[in-house]
Amino acid sequence: MARGKANQNTAILEYALRHLETERDEIQAKIDHIRRQLGGKAESSSEPSSTSEPRGKRVLSEAARKRIAAAQKRRWAEHRKAKASQG
Repeated sequence: MARGKANQNTAILEYALRHLETERDEIQAKIDHIRRQLGGKAESSSEPSSTSEPRGKRVLSEAARKRIAAAQKRRWAEHRKAKASQG
């Protein structure tokens, strides 16, 4: 009896897999259509393109680093002041 149930489960899973693959293909076709409308090239698979080069490391200017440091120091000062007034 268990053998019949296993076959039934397999059939259900195969049906679900076929259905999901069909949905995936339809969604990918819609994505490709929208990309073509936007002027980009359509990708035939859902895998990200490996042809694009990785981005380089971002570099902050000295002035930007100083502004960020000053802002963080202000936030910590406010935090310590609020904590001292609570306790």
